[in-house]
This record gives sequence, structure tokens and C-alpha cells, in this order.
Amino acid sequence: MNTEQWIFPAEWEQQQAVLLCFPHNGNDWPGKYEAIQWAFVEFIKKVASVEGVIVVVATDKLKDKVSSMLKMAHVNMEHVLFIIHKTNRSWMRDSGPIIVKKGAERRALNFNFNGWAKYSNFKLDKHVPKKVADFLNVPLKQVTYKGKPVIVEGGAIDVNGKGTLLTTEECLLHPTIQVRNEGFTKEDYEAVFKEYLGVTNVIWLGDGVEGDDTHGHVDDLARFVNEDTIITVVEDNPEDANFKPLQDNLKRLQASKLENGKTPNIVTLPMPKRLDFDGIRLPASYANFLIINKAVLVPTFNDSKDRIALNIIADCFPDREIIGISATDFIWGFGTLHCLSQQIPE
Repeated sequence: MNTEQWIFPAEWEQQQAVLLCFPHNGNDWPGKYEAIQWAFVEFIKKVASVEGVIVVVATDKLKDKVSSMLKMAHVNMEHVLFIIHKTNRSWMRDSGPIIVKKGAERRALNFNFNGWAKYSNFKLDKHVPKKVADFLNVPLKQVTYKGKPVIVEGGAIDVNGKGTLLTTEECLLHPTIQVRNEGFTKEDYEAVFKEYLGVTNVIWLGDGVEGDDTHGHVDDLARFVNEDTIITVVEDNPEDANFKPLQDNLKRLQASKLENGKTPNIVTLPMPKRLDFDGIRLPASYANFLIINKAVLVPTFNDSKDRIALNIIADCFPDREIIGISATDFIWGFGTLHCLSQQIPE
């Protein structure tokens, strides 16, 4: 790797903290707001046991409430810091900045969040990258290409930190649905990824899981677990709508190459049983895990496959503790642990 190049570090590299945003309106979780707050407390507790947590809260009053909840749950408060900033939503993977490094130097990238090209209420979320960059005391860089802002959510990409990136055609290249960057080609995205993230090789998957309102985020599909191994979800029921797209993604991965020309190791992960709410399928996936210092937090769904998924992920991370976190409340908001968080590399 070129030491003069800005690099998006892999998630398993040493982290200073994880960025989270405490939910302050229940609209993303109808009827579950109370439960979601305690689920967040548990999430913060697990991260704070091994590294810092930067929690965005809407108001001073909410900060006081969250602090007392965290103390009640015996969270390590020495590892918790707050940023006061009102947001529209809590999905820091997408509205938060991506922190890249050049040697020991860091900078924050603003990928111009626009509500997944779907929702109109994202004006408050647009300011999160600047707030976080100022808090970390790092420069903020707007991501542009040929003079125009580029829109890419953190959940749409996954990297091995050595030059290879995973993404999907459904999310970035669909001509009519949730179009982030009109007229963009694979070559345009690859140029952006190279310039801003140090990526020299892109593996393009096809479609995402059914029910994903981001329209194809890769962090519900396939993730790097080390620099040459990719874990990918597969559906074992041929009647399920996810069966064919996930088989297609598996074939693409098996035929893919890493930045060094080698074929990646591919590990398959089951999908939980179908979850529906109010007539809508929820995008429950074990691939939405979060790698932190010394541990991996894995969403679980009160499903018989939880144990299988935890064991497969444990085999991929022999030197980390694997911790299942119940995500049956989180998933009502169409995302879980990885979607809600953004790692801050050391």
C-alpha cells in the first residue's frame, strides 16, 4: 500500500471509539421507543467495556437522561463521551463521517448523506460529519467528483484495508430507484473509491436482501472478516425471495479476485427465518455485525439459527469474543448494529 495515500482502515484495525446516536424520536421504531432506548444502553455498555463510545444526543436534557440510564446499567462511563446535536435519525453508519488515515494522520470524509435518496427529512443529519470532525479535531473533506458532490453511505461499502472494497449494483447503479449519483458508472465510483479510500479493486455484488429500505446495502450481505476472507449470507429455502439474489452474490464472490490477484476465501452464513412487521418484510441479517476492539457484536433474532451464525462468526474471529445482541427491536427500524454505528479508527 502507498503510504502517501489516504486509506479507509478495515474495521478490525484498532479503534479509538464507536460513534452512536441515541434515538430521540420513536418514528423509526413504532411502538418500541422505550425498548429501543434500553437496547441502546446495552449496545453502549458492550462497546464501552473495550473502547470509547461517542454518543450523539439531541439535547442537554436527553444527555442527562441517557447518563442516568447508563449509570443504572453499570456502563463504564470513563469510556463515554457526548456530542449534543439534533438529528433526524440514528443511523450513524450512513450519515456519520468515514474516517480515513494516512500514516498516523486522520481526516473525516463527508459523503453528502441525502436520506438514502428516499426520505426528505435528513437536513439535520447532514451536519453530523462536521460535528464529529470538530469533536475529534480532524479536518473534514467533502467528497466530490468532477466538481459535484458524491453520495455514498457507509453501509453501502465494506473494505479489507488493503485495497479491496465490496459494494452492490442495486444500491449504487440502479437507474431509477433511490438514485444517489445520476449517470454514475462503475468506473466513476471506482475513481472516487481510489481517490478517497485508497481502494484499487472493487468487487461488485448484485442485489441486496428483500425489505432493505436502503436498496441494497452490502453490510446486510457480505463482509470482510480479515484481509483475504469474506463472509456472505445465503438463504437455504429455494422458495424465499432472497434465495436467488444471494446465490448470485455467492457465485460473484467465488469468481472474484482481491487486490493482490488472489481468490478470496468465502465463508457462508445462514439467514434468520423471515421476519415481518405490519405487512412489511424486515431485512434481518447476521451479516450486520460490528467488529470492535477484542470483540464482535452480532445481531440475534430469537431464532434457532442464532447459535449457528454465532459459531460461524466465532470461527472467523478466533482472537475476539463473540457477543450476541438481541436485535429484534432494532430491526423494526430496518437496520441493526452495523447500520447504527460508525467506527473511529485510532
